[in-house]
Amino acid sequence: TDSRTEHVAGRRFLGRGPAGPARPRRARASRRFRAAAPRRRIDGAAADMWRPPRRLPRPLRRAAATATATGPGRRLLLSTPIFYANGPPHIGHLYSALLADALLRHRRLRAPPSPGMTPSAGHGLKIQQAAAAAGTSPAELCERVSGLFRQALSQAGVAYTDFTRTSELRHQRAVRHFWGALRDGGVLYKGSYEGWYCTPEESFLPESQLAEGTDAQGRPCKVSLETGHEVHWTKEENYMFRLSAFRDPLQNWLRDNPRAIFPDPFYQCVLRWLDEDLPDLSVSRERNRLQWGIPVPSDPTQTIYVWVDALVNYLSVVGYPESHGAWWPAVHHVVGKDILKFHALYWPALLLAAGLEPPERILVHSHWTVRGQKMSKSLGNVVDPGVCMGQYGVDGFRYFLLRQGVPERDCDYYDEKVVKLVNSELADALGGLLNRSTAPSINPSNTYPCFSEPCFPKVLDSREAGGTGRACAEDYRLVAAVASLPVQVDTYFEGFQIYKALECIAQCVRQTNGFFQRHRPWKLDRRDAGEQLWLDTILHVTLECLRVYGTLLQPVVPHMADKLLSRLAVGPGERHLSGLAFLARYDGKPCPFEGRQLGPDTGILFHRLGKLETMKKRKQEAQVPDKQLL
Repeated sequence: TDSRTEHVAGRRFLGRGPAGPARPRRARASRRFRAAAPRRRIDGAAADMWRPPRRLPRPLRRAAATATATGPGRRLLLSTPIFYANGPPHIGHLYSALLADALLRHRRLRAPPSPGMTPSAGHGLKIQQAAAAAGTSPAELCERVSGLFRQALSQAGVAYTDFTRTSELRHQRAVRHFWGALRDGGVLYKGSYEGWYCTPEESFLPESQLAEGTDAQGRPCKVSLETGHEVHWTKEENYMFRLSAFRDPLQNWLRDNPRAIFPDPFYQCVLRWLDEDLPDLSVSRERNRLQWGIPVPSDPTQTIYVWVDALVNYLSVVGYPESHGAWWPAVHHVVGKDILKFHALYWPALLLAAGLEPPERILVHSHWTVRGQKMSKSLGNVVDPGVCMGQYGVDGFRYFLLRQGVPERDCDYYDEKVVKLVNSELADALGGLLNRSTAPSINPSNTYPCFSEPCFPKVLDSREAGGTGRACAEDYRLVAAVASLPVQVDTYFEGFQIYKALECIAQCVRQTNGFFQRHRPWKLDRRDAGEQLWLDTILHVTLECLRVYGTLLQPVVPHMADKLLSRLAVGPGERHLSGLAFLARYDGKPCPFEGRQLGPDTGILFHRLGKLETMKKRKQEAQVPDKQLL
């Protein structure tokens, strides 16, 4: 069997030494976590199926008490969603991976390397059916699609340290052990289940989540209210998980950890789910319906439900069931809102049932639409990330998605928006500033010029400007804004608001361009010693600003940031946030870059994107039909 998982985290790349094997913790009964009575009976189940689990989770300890103290130096696993291997990647998949990648890269600027993981699932009825439709086997389909995901992530520069697939022996072994932990805890029972099943979502849906629709032939049918996918009435004998017993434990976990699910609208959504009906969960499928998956241990007539199989990927990659204790639960999952219920409801309940703690944080993002419409093969508007990266450049497209993507709400994509944004903020504002401040006509010595304190004296209040120096009040506001920028950016990254961090950087870049334009260094007379000092000071301040921007942009546009910092002769050991001191000479301290020879001219930092009509034509020529991909 075969499944894809990609990670932006890997054990062997961590900043601390390996820990010894850790056995899975056994949950102990607790008054606080006693079972809730199930709310409804599943037809045909055994008479004793409602007895409470034999083991219930003990009260959770805070993550800080489990070797996951806060701060940049602690161990942390970052994971992308579990990408389903039934079709090629689109920009929604790439956006998820880029969020995790940027968070990981930013963390590495502050501390020793953390691992990142990108999981992808390759089991389930959906893949089985997709393979049949494509005239191939599930294994062959998964192999091809897995290759497409690897290719897209590599092309986008996603720095994962582990790419795992559910076909791997380590994962299948972990799934069997996890199933055994659930069985031993008394949270599984076998019963007859019937309901509306959505194959694309791989889940049963209650009536409240259904709507009337039409199938491909125009006949009336039931569809998922959220996705519009057709559902089918299904009745079969499955293993059930006593999800209803975990209402109180889940509510207690969330109340004790209000940032466990972020942003807040999604946290509130999960709390509302827990106030509604919480039916037990079918965790297997009949083997004669679904052969593509891991058989239930000791029952070859059943296949483990694809989501139970896939979610264990997060454990198998950190060595479950032996050595996962070195990492778990210091884990941050980055997921799309469409799989929120699986990650924020089912997964924590399953973990508690197996004697493990829920993940530390679940970071949720919304979807991408195309000109206001949902991406759909039938509409022909699915956006291929590979084509976009070829059209806008890797860094250009990374910047667009992370700058425009807002986790709390759906974001809209169209070509004109990409062109306008990257031309304005990367090519013109940032690239133009670097080009003008390092041009031979302005800086013939090709050095990091000296700063003159008499020209730019330190003041306690920008309103004091205009005394003995040449700097004005706006210049002091620029210095204050850039000095506070690293803390602002760090705060926004920690708050899963990368778009706000980039907004702050873009605003400072605009201010710096205003500073440069305001003082017109090209108009200054070099033969006058005072003018030369002021010219050097203007360039020094500008290059210092650019150095800060290049350092802070590394998680988002790594190649372009490297190009910028190399041009400023900023060495590899001088690019971390811990050593990011801005305009030291303004505070009377030595500047290690002052007088340093600049790096070689590497050309235009970011080329302006051409005419949209030409780019659209190239994009159409580059597109490959899905059938050829599959």
